[in-house]
Amino acid sequence: QGTQIKDVIIKADAPSSLLLDKHADYIAAYGSKKDDYEYTLSEYLRMSGIYWGLTVMDLMSQLPRMNQAEIVDFIKACQHECGGISASIGHDPHLLYTLSAVQILSLYDSVDAIDVDKVVDPFHTLFGVAGLSLLGDEQIKAVNPVLCMPEDVLQRIGLQPDLLS
Repeated sequence: QGTQIKDVIIKADAPSSLLLDKHADYIAAYGSKKDDYEYTLSEYLRMSGIYWGLTVMDLMSQLPRMNQAEIVDFIKACQHECGGISASIGHDPHLLYTLSAVQILSLYDSVDAIDVDKVVDPFHTLFGVAGLSLLGDEQIKAVNPVLCMPEDVLQRIGLQPDLLS
């Protein structure tokens, strides 16, 4: 097997406590340079990244440092006619980013900033199909309710964890 190689060696004089101010400063500044290479490359993760960044800022009691109006406007710009919300402007809507957007708006008590009635549609459709599958509707392929994927696809790719069956 061999010996594990450490890719980082922590020096003895390294801080032993979490430097919350430094973490908050980094997160608050992240994304402020819109033309930054890394910022551009991470566009497809934008909505989830905003959610995780805001969540940690909230845990550190630093949420007011973030630009709420800009974030809410961004989310509104990412909502599509179908009700779903995309990772960023110009991307396709997806359930994950819709969930992240709703969670962000919940942090800010601003869920009413989007068309909530339309947001329900993609979730209703997805879970309606999963529900019909669980009820044994013969016209619907069996859907795994946890992964929201057809059972035959999961079997084909060999994904059948004990907890999901």
